Amino acid sequence: MNIALWIVQGVLALGFVYSGWMKAVQYEKGAAAWGWVKEVPRGLVVAIGILELLGAVGLVLPLATDVAPILTPVAAIALAAVVLFGALFHLLRKEYREIGINVVFIALAAIVAVGRL
Repeated sequence: MNIALWIVQGVLALGFVYSGWMKAVQYEKGAAAWGWVKEVPRGLVVAIGILELLGAVGLVLPLATDVAPILTPVAAIALAAVVLFGALFHLLRKEYREIGINVVFIALAAIVAVGRL
């Protein structure tokens, strides 16, 4: 079970590093890839990206270093909340294609949260 959780954490962290990097550091690429980015204040998009990057670190580092390992499930719960709000945002905008990946990320984050608590 531990190995499976580490795999899920790694996949989840990589997904959030990619998404967060595009939003926080490569804003123009993010705007080109995701249409909604152009319609949301840049500061909000960058803030979401930074939260995703921090959350990705929180998924792996605390448990890997055995320094405050309780932060790993906390990070998973926080990231699930960020993604849930993203799914609701896409639902309100009738961007139904975008919701699928949100559901996958919420499920993976929930698996990590429950498995690590």
